[in-house]
Amino acid sequence: MKAVCLHFLDRLSWIGTVVVVVAKENHDLMLNIVQKFDHTKVNVVHGGTTRHRSIFNGLQAFCNTSNSLTPKPKVVVIHDAVRPFVEEDLLLKITLAAKEQGASGAIRPLVSTVIATTSEGYLDHSLERAKYRASEMPQGFLYDVIFQAYQRCSELDFEFGSECLHLALQYCGVNAKLIEGPPTLWKVTYKRDLAAAEAIIKETLSMSACIIAGAEAEATELAKTLQKNLNMMETDVIPCAKESNAEYLSKTRNFIHLSMTGSNFLGVLEMVKHFEDTDHARLYPVVIVWVQLNMAKQSVDSQKTDELTAFRSLASEVIQGNILLYGIQIEHTKVPEQWERSVERLTQITVALIRDRNAALTGQLLHV
Repeated sequence: MKAVCLHFLDRLSWIGTVVVVVAKENHDLMLNIVQKFDHTKVNVVHGGTTRHRSIFNGLQAFCNTSNSLTPKPKVVVIHDAVRPFVEEDLLLKITLAAKEQGASGAIRPLVSTVIATTSEGYLDHSLERAKYRASEMPQGFLYDVIFQAYQRCSELDFEFGSECLHLALQYCGVNAKLIEGPPTLWKVTYKRDLAAAEAIIKETLSMSACIIAGAEAEATELAKTLQKNLNMMETDVIPCAKESNAEYLSKTRNFIHLSMTGSNFLGVLEMVKHFEDTDHARLYPVVIVWVQLNMAKQSVDSQKTDELTAFRSLASEVIQGNILLYGIQIEHTKVPEQWERSVERLTQITVALIRDRNAALTGQLLHV
């Protein structure tokens, strides 16, 4: 989750420095992630034994005037990696509110009623849910406000406290501006939440696709039909020309390359090389679905063994670089109803490959 948040924050041009606080035993691992993904404005510091001690350690990183990576900011935004789906719009609102008010924080409606219990385990009282909100991250502060609050707070706060906004109010008299956050602020807490987070990432990655069609009229017509069927995605259809493709290859992580049976997959090779050169698949996997349109009704066995072997070999190689390569062959027919069913089946398989991103199916040539 830290890697996802880090990649997102690091690419926001208006954020000057990102300080990542990690446990001492994970320090080298995080440094490797920073180096692998070339995060140039990231500083990694050791965390503490409690939440507040870890945050204070992160704030103190800005006190080191000899480190040009962490100049003292006017506003600091505190966020946690277990909420990986924070949106830039909310971050900006939090930052601007903190700059104006001194402190700000995201809130969400309570989804359950909060109760207090007696020492014997009986109900003492309950809170009126409509009056209260759940405090979420991110939270923003004028740097001097939150740093001073931590300097003044007690050992009890450091050991058992968890709310930064409360420290700003109690020790600096700064009342935070509260901003309603989106449902995506949910917290990855349990193992089952990882599966939900993965599903959200896959769904987000599957919202768009680029269809690259060969010069043949049949391939162009299939591309248009496929685009119409993929109405749940934002799609572009472009010709199979290297100079035309370049501007589109960075817009999405899903590509459908259409060509006629018997033609080689040179266009696919060029795409793979582009992704490797640009590190487009560094954090999230890129999907390439190579669709072959069979006009001659050739049997599977008539395909050149060396071409299939090369395709599988390429898929096995590029998966190491986070590129998932799949193959589909569709038989052309002049019977309208039969062709319509075939294209619909092609659409269903293509959507499934893009959404599932199943590594086990890479290198396979599926048949419609």
